[in-house]
Amino acid sequence: MLFKKTARLMGNHFEFSLLGETEAEVAPYFDYAIGEIQRIEALLTTFSETSVTAAINRQAGIAPVEVPEEVFQLIARSQHLSAITQGAFDLSYGSIDKRFWNFDTQMTALPDPELAQKSVALINYKNILLDEANQTVMLKNKGMRIGFGGIGKGYAAERARMLLKKEGRTSGIVNASGDLAAWGRQENGQPWTIGVADPNTKKALFAGFQISEKAVATSGNYEKYVIINGKRYSHTINPKTGYPVSGIKSVTLIADNAEIADALATPVTVMGIEVGLDFINQLPFIGCILIDDHNQIFTSKNIKLL
Repeated sequence: MLFKKTARLMGNHFEFSLLGETEAEVAPYFDYAIGEIQRIEALLTTFSETSVTAAINRQAGIAPVEVPEEVFQLIARSQHLSAITQGAFDLSYGSIDKRFWNFDTQMTALPDPELAQKSVALINYKNILLDEANQTVMLKNKGMRIGFGGIGKGYAAERARMLLKKEGRTSGIVNASGDLAAWGRQENGQPWTIGVADPNTKKALFAGFQISEKAVATSGNYEKYVIINGKRYSHTINPKTGYPVSGIKSVTLIADNAEIADALATPVTVMGIEVGLDFINQLPFIGCILIDDHNQIFTSKNIKLL
């Protein structure tokens, strides 16, 4: 049978699904997974002054901070993703001046281009300095901040999946509020069927596909956006222009690893349909589904929708 448990973690709704004979059999494994994600949240959160992230941000422009190897390696992988996406993915996104981007009903106009550019002036992954020998991280300029919002949920989902597989659970799903990692198969032996949310009606599905031993992440503007002069603008900000992106309602990434899927969803949104798909088509074992503002579906070459 398939058993499920939900929990509020990392500020998001997590759902864990495991196959087992009885609820009592799988219950401890839910607790293992939740404990692992709570551990990761304590390391990475920006909402606690005791986190590693807070320590790095406090020392911006002042001094390097020694960090646990796990965090150092996550930042190093993030830096590699920043390089291959030419900065469309950037941990220093936390530096953005949020005064311009409240995305509420009071936002009726875009800021002046010059002000928008200033709002992202501190975003530059090249100013996140890593010292592998001493395992330290330093933010080069005062006022810089890093945040793991673009990769943290995927990393946590992947770590939970790894833990559950190591503990002998042969089939299940870790769903981190839309960023999910699946392994094994359903009770009937079929791959897991994953739905792509309709960006116009959250509870409806736009399309579906089957996966096993894969991860999926979706980035969409259907929950947080503004419409100005009849045009929809996403809450995702292009770090190069300081302006919100437009033209894409949602991006769904399929990869072997939930961390990678999570981290690439936003950059593809920033790149746009043509450039984003071209980028994904150059990466082996990664697929992409995009829905534009006119509800047209675009997919990478290796995707087959149900």
